[in-house]
Amino acid sequence: MEIKLIDKNGKAAKAGLTVSEATFGREFNEALVHQVVVAYQANARTATRAQLGRGNVSHTTHKPWNQKGTGRARSGMSSSPIWRGGGRAFPNSPDENFSHKINRKSYRAGVRAILSELVRQERLSAVEEFVVDSPKTKQLVEKIKNFGYTDGLLLLVDSFDENLYLSARNLPNVLVIEAQYVDPVSLVRFPNVLATKGAVQKLEEMLA
Repeated sequence: MEIKLIDKNGKAAKAGLTVSEATFGREFNEALVHQVVVAYQANARTATRAQLGRGNVSHTTHKPWNQKGTGRARSGMSSSPIWRGGGRAFPNSPDENFSHKINRKSYRAGVRAILSELVRQERLSAVEEFVVDSPKTKQLVEKIKNFGYTDGLLLLVDSFDENLYLSARNLPNVLVIEAQYVDPVSLVRFPNVLATKGAVQKLEEMLA
């Protein structure tokens, strides 16, 4: 199968880029893609929040008032969760584990399903090469516009390019990622994906 190929000037080439059917021609599995995206986001979470339980708040064990005879509800101590200043019933702790287990085979299948759906929706294109002469954001913005991308762009490259990285880091709707570090959240998030020929080859090797 072939995907759209763009030359370095932003014009569509006569012949597309031949890619692997096993990587870019898979059926879309919505349940698997959802599982992969949720697992990736959950595994990126860090447990940095901590709350005080009943034993951690400043309180006294003295009974606030008598059990009977006052006409008020029974109360044991001021650390009760229903009291202002009391401890939480089920407090969050810094050692919480938010990770989701997902098999490597399932993860790769989910990424292949995303890439295949991007191809079907004509949101994934390939380019011979994508470089900028100097680390200038303005230059990168003009080049992206010449390619016809205005909403947002995920740029997959085969190797790290410092000029390209420095030019794109201040653009909120443009992200440059090496193909070996591609993730399902970024693929789903951006409306357009542009990959260099070297990046496409790396994706095929990784997801084979």
